Amino acid sequence: MALYAMGDFHLSFSVDKPMDVFGSVWKNHVKKIEKYCRRRISEEDTFVIPGDHSWGRNLSESESDLAFIEALPGKKVLLRGNHDMFWEAKKTERLNEMYKDRMFFLQNNFYPYGEYALVGTKGYCYEWKDSEEHFYKIRDREVSRLQISLEAAKAAGFQKFIIFLHYPPTTIGEMESPFTRMAEAYGASKLIYSHSHGEFGYLESFHGVVNGIEYKLVSADYLKFKPALIMDI
Repeated sequence: MALYAMGDFHLSFSVDKPMDVFGSVWKNHVKKIEKYCRRRISEEDTFVIPGDHSWGRNLSESESDLAFIEALPGKKVLLRGNHDMFWEAKKTERLNEMYKDRMFFLQNNFYPYGEYALVGTKGYCYEWKDSEEHFYKIRDREVSRLQISLEAAKAAGFQKFIIFLHYPPTTIGEMESPFTRMAEAYGASKLIYSHSHGEFGYLESFHGVVNGIEYKLVSADYLKFKPALIMDI
């Protein structure tokens, strides 16, 4: 019963948003996603997709993209990304009702994986696109959501945690953040994230083991569209 992760599918079955304009690595990326997911993941496995699922501007425009994800093997756990306009933060429960026993939407809740609780939120890091005031407002809200997720799992009796974010846990150049400190405070073993693209994004991402926690980038293009094995129990 393995745990896999890969984010940033950027699907667009219902809208005109070709990804190959972002580089040759994205050419035929949907076929690559399906091919490698079917090669690596079995129906008994758990597959976490940490954000940027669809370019659809609402749920109607994203239904075909979500259907593609649903048809992939494994138990799918989805995290909200910055481009997921179909997923309004306050409607996570509604999505879980709509896709009950088909896919799980992770926010302000948790997903059991053996002795581990999979917890997470979109996260946020500074990308020089907004004011400090706006950055701290969004980041602090996401930190609060992560704590809600961790506390829900803890209240259910879990003591082992794997954290998923969409954004990197730190801003470029930082060695810690509220997300890394929270991971340490709760004793999480891993923090998995996506969002970073291109050679610069890969190099500046937070990798490796820091203070006993493994940090891992799982953006689809970084992984060459091959889901990353996180652990196997």
